[in-house]
Amino acid sequence: MGSLYIVIFVILAVVVSTLLFFIIKSTVSPKRLDAVPKLISQGKIQQAIKLSKQILAKDPKDYTAHYYLGKAYIADNKNELALMEMKFVSENALFGERINEVEFRKQFSELLVRYNQNNEALREYLLLTKLEPRNADNYFQAGRIYESINRYDLAMGYMKKTTDLDKKHAKAHAELGLMHFRTKQYNEAKKEIDLALKLSPDTYSSYFYLGKIMKEAKDLPAAIKAFEKAQRDPEFKQKAIIERGTCYMMANRSDNAIPDFQRAIDLDKEGVHNETLYARYFLANCYEQNRKIDKAIEQWEYIYKRNKAFRDVGSKLSEYKELQSNDYLKDYLTCSDDEFQLICKNAVNKVLRLKVLSMELKKWGCQITGVEMKDEWMSVRKQVILLRFYREPNPIDDSAVRETLDLMKQQNFAKGFLLSPTGFTNAGKHFAENRPVELVEKDKLEKILTKAGQ
Repeated sequence: MGSLYIVIFVILAVVVSTLLFFIIKSTVSPKRLDAVPKLISQGKIQQAIKLSKQILAKDPKDYTAHYYLGKAYIADNKNELALMEMKFVSENALFGERINEVEFRKQFSELLVRYNQNNEALREYLLLTKLEPRNADNYFQAGRIYESINRYDLAMGYMKKTTDLDKKHAKAHAELGLMHFRTKQYNEAKKEIDLALKLSPDTYSSYFYLGKIMKEAKDLPAAIKAFEKAQRDPEFKQKAIIERGTCYMMANRSDNAIPDFQRAIDLDKEGVHNETLYARYFLANCYEQNRKIDKAIEQWEYIYKRNKAFRDVGSKLSEYKELQSNDYLKDYLTCSDDEFQLICKNAVNKVLRLKVLSMELKKWGCQITGVEMKDEWMSVRKQVILLRFYREPNPIDDSAVRETLDLMKQQNFAKGFLLSPTGFTNAGKHFAENRPVELVEKDKLEKILTKAGQ
C-alpha cells in the first residue's frame, strides 16, 4: 500500500512540476517578448536582436519573436536578414493583438520591393487594398508594380483609383502622365505632369517622369535638367542618375555618362537593385565605344554572374572572347588612334597591295584611299580605291554602305572596301550585292591583320 502512495505522489509531483513550468513560461516569455519592442524604440538594437534570438533558441516557432527580430534587423539596416524573418511571419503568424496585420504587410511589402520580388510584393499590396480600401497609397504601390512588369492596362487602372481616392496624390498624377505619354496621348501626359508639379513642386519624383517624357521627345537638355532635380528624391536618386547618364550617351558625351553610371553603381552598396545592372550595362557600353574592351568585359562578367539572361551580355562576352583570342585583332580594337592608322596602312600596303594616297581618322575608324602598286613607267591610268576600316562595336548597317557608294560616285572611285570586326547587318549585306563595294567581315579581316603584322 505504501508503494502505491509513493507512485501516486511521484505522478502528482510530475504533473504539478509540468503545470508550474508552463505557467512560468506563459508569464515570463511574454514579458521577455514585450521587452524587445521597447528596446527597439529606445535605440538599443543589438540588445533587441540578442533577446529575440534567445527567445527563438528556446522556441524556434515563436512567430512574434521572429517579427520583432525582423523589425530589429530593419532598424539595424540588415534588410536581407529582416526579409527572411518577415517571410517566416507571413507563412506562420496569426495576426491580432501583438502583430498588427496592416503594419506588418506594409513593412513586408517594402522589403519585397527592395529585393525585386515583385510578384510577392504585389500580392501584399493587393491584400492591403482589401484591408484598407480607402488608403490611396496601397493602390498606388500596386499600380507601380504592374507598370514595372509592363501591365500598363492594370497599372493605369490602379493609378486612376489612387487619384479618385486622393485627388492631390502628385506621384500618381506623374505616373499617369508617363503612361499617357507611352501610349502617345501627349496632351493628357502634359496635363498630368503639370498637375503633379503644381500640386507638389517639392515632390521631386515628378521631375523623374518629366525627364522620361523629355528624353523620349529627344529634348535632351530639358531631360538632363529634370533628372538632376529628381535626384533630390532618395527613392529615385539612383534611377535619375542612370537616366541622366543615358541622355549623355544619346548626345555622344560618354565622358559625362561614365561618372554618372559609376556613381549609380556606388550608391547600391549591397548590390541588390536591378537598376545597378543597367548602370553596369551602360557603363560597359561606354567603355566599348571608347575601345576600353577590358573594362567593358569586367562589367559584362559581373552582370553575367548575377543574371545570365540580362540583355545581350552573354553574346557580348562570347563575341569578345573570340576577338581577344587573336592579338592582332585585339590591337586593332583597343590601340591608340596613331597605332590604329599604322595597322590600317600596313594592311593596305602589305596585304591588299595598294599604295596609300590619303588617310583620315573618322569617328567610326579610319578612311584610306589607295591605288594599285604598278610600275611607274606604265601609262595606264590608275584606279583609286576607297577603304573604310571600322571599329564600331555594333554591326555596320546599310546606311554606311549607302554613304560609301555615294562618296565613291562623287569622287569617281573604282571600288570600295568596308572592313568590320563586328560584321554587317542583313540590310547592309543586301544593299551591297551587285555593287562595286566589298564587305570584309571578322574572319577575313583577322587574316588580313595577321598577315600584315607578320
